[in-house]
Amino acid sequence: MIDAQRKKAPLDGVRILAVSQFGAGPFATLNLADLGAEVIKIEDPASGGDVTRYVPPVIDKADSLYFQAFNRGKKSIGINLKDPDGISVFHQLVKLSDAVFNNLRGDLPASLGLTYDQLKHLNPAIVTCSLSGFGRTGPRTQEPGYDPIMQAMAGYMSITGEPGGPPGKAGVSIIDFAGGYAAALGLVSALLETRSTGVGRDVDVSLLDTAISMLTYFASWQLNSNWEPTRAPNSSHQTLVPAQNFQTSDGWIAIFCGKEHFWRNLAEIIGMPDLIEDERFNSFGSRYDNRKELVEILSNQFVEKSTAEWLKQFKGKVPSGPVNTIEQALSEEQVHARGMVANVNHPSLGIIKQVVSSIVTDGSNQALAPGPALGENTDDLLSDLLSLSPDQIKKLRDQGAVS
Repeated sequence: MIDAQRKKAPLDGVRILAVSQFGAGPFATLNLADLGAEVIKIEDPASGGDVTRYVPPVIDKADSLYFQAFNRGKKSIGINLKDPDGISVFHQLVKLSDAVFNNLRGDLPASLGLTYDQLKHLNPAIVTCSLSGFGRTGPRTQEPGYDPIMQAMAGYMSITGEPGGPPGKAGVSIIDFAGGYAAALGLVSALLETRSTGVGRDVDVSLLDTAISMLTYFASWQLNSNWEPTRAPNSSHQTLVPAQNFQTSDGWIAIFCGKEHFWRNLAEIIGMPDLIEDERFNSFGSRYDNRKELVEILSNQFVEKSTAEWLKQFKGKVPSGPVNTIEQALSEEQVHARGMVANVNHPSLGIIKQVVSSIVTDGSNQALAPGPALGENTDDLLSDLLSLSPDQIKKLRDQGAVS
């Protein structure tokens, strides 16, 4: 008999200590929180906590919409990890947790005592995961790294933008977020192993490694042939035609004919069925060889109708979509049908809307509490988890070990 009750989230009961700030790391643990994990954010009281608390455009004291976007559903405890008593508190939490996550510079986890070898005596099953710019090994371990640097180094900027234009990056921090997903996957994989072995491990993920791994077929072509990628006009695919943006009478539409039958459908719908048997365009290879001529023909057709008109005709027959603004994207019917926008009740900002995890399963995306104030949960965690008395907590606070 199928249980009619709603299932728990898949990571329900998993406790993760997170020494992380800015984007990539908090994005990783945000997805884990959306999957049901208890994420305890460890913030440095001396530095004012996560730097994104102070990032514009909307700032409310030590809080911001930027911070809220990455820290929904988490708890915050202020611990000075350079203070002996602060380290002692951290170690007590490690004994009661499943994982320790950080997104510090590659050389810092070891110096702060966050690696598996440094923590296994406290909890042999602990999983330690590090997400850094360049990883914990190699010549650039001691250097900070951010998304735009990775897009530049991994070659992304060389193929982004219009031909003849300057190097360009993606508008969103795609490497930060991909790195976050990779780190979350690595952490969960290690947790799965630990369930059967009782032994944890280190997980080492870097933004540069993530960016390089995502080159996939670009890397394969580059490493094994003379092919050289270039910037392609109108966001064109490197080898598939037609697979790009086309201007319509009132905007732009994205088309992707990744299969032959999509190309045949497109030719029929735009009223040019003769193109299907034309030797210049009757295969992937021939369309690529004659892409300039074909794109010119198609461009002249697409400007004859509006984006909405083309989308209506292409629906279910040709992969297509409007080139939206962010506002338009967040208003898409499909986005709301999937429950991707949620309301969060913030104590001072009121109802704020946020996007949730893309992983949808029973019990997920229920972590709708607002991102915590700096040290908001310190007393509760110390008393409830570690059974410290009010006097003990006050002493730690007075010493600057916690906040």
